[in-house]
Amino acid sequence: MSSIHISKRDGMPFAKALMIRLIGVLLSLVVCAVVIVALTKLNPVEVYKAIFSGAVGTSRRAWVTIRDALILLCVAIGLTPAFKMRFWNIGAEGQVLMGGCVSAAIMIYGADHFGTAQLIPMMVVGSIVAGMIWGLIPAFFKAHWNTNETLFTLMMNYVAMQIITFCIVFWENPAGSNTVGIINSKTKLGWLPAFSGLAYGWIVLVLTVAMFGYLKYSKQGYEISVVGESENTAKYVGINVKKVIMRTMAISGAICGLAGFIIVSGSSHTISTSTAGGRGFTAIIVAWLSKFNTFTMVVISFFLVFMEQGAGQIASQFNLNENASEVITGIILFFILGSEFFVNYKIQFKKKEEGGHTK
Repeated sequence: MSSIHISKRDGMPFAKALMIRLIGVLLSLVVCAVVIVALTKLNPVEVYKAIFSGAVGTSRRAWVTIRDALILLCVAIGLTPAFKMRFWNIGAEGQVLMGGCVSAAIMIYGADHFGTAQLIPMMVVGSIVAGMIWGLIPAFFKAHWNTNETLFTLMMNYVAMQIITFCIVFWENPAGSNTVGIINSKTKLGWLPAFSGLAYGWIVLVLTVAMFGYLKYSKQGYEISVVGESENTAKYVGINVKKVIMRTMAISGAICGLAGFIIVSGSSHTISTSTAGGRGFTAIIVAWLSKFNTFTMVVISFFLVFMEQGAGQIASQFNLNENASEVITGIILFFILGSEFFVNYKIQFKKKEEGGHTK
């Protein structure tokens, strides 16, 4: 008789961990190929080529993929400090919406009085403050009355959507449309200027580096880690837990609000209830898969958007439902998560002796 013993690893060399992850990705592609043949009778290589073409096949497609990956990355960076503190911020959607709403309001009401050079700083500050407030509300209740932050932040998403709906009707569409038209389409006042095709890439990349340094090397980053591990330990060593919760969620909400500004000013130039586009929930996957490493988030964000953009090409080229791409993405993510298990844990097979002992 033999038994299986699972134990946590103390550590693993980077090269070996990378090899395990690569093996996981290769195995996932093999399984995906089998699924594609079984369900669609198509050549899996052609399907993979279609996904690649749909995501980066032309300069325009590549631009859209990079743009959406940067926005997703920004939201994931916003969630990172809260999640590392074990504050389950499920309200990124609402924080993005509120940031975008304030940016749209400044574009609409400020166009008659200010130029783009004045509007953009106002929009940046306004979106950051709006997202910060939307993050501080559940943080205040959590810090003082220990409310369930998961439900609270989730509910705040729906409140934000209702506020957006009211603003849309008030601003432009009394008929009840769920979207405002392109804001300042003729003058382009408040639009982020295009630098090499992407106006905001440098903003997100700076945030990527800054958040990595903040969490890893700053005193506040250390406090976030301690509170996340144990609030009792944090209190014992003199950390003000309430202050850390409020401060961390202010940062988290502020960055998500900034993402709302980026979408409205640099991408869609409009506001609607779908402005966030589900990025607040997708960013949760990005944050967890990356283990809160912002540099790893760059790769994961690009991969998820890459697969999402490839879905449209599969649907049009092979007359398939776009869910086919989601199935492929799900299989790949499953194997990636599975490889993380083998990176963090080791499995040992031990034979049992007749007396019940193992050897």
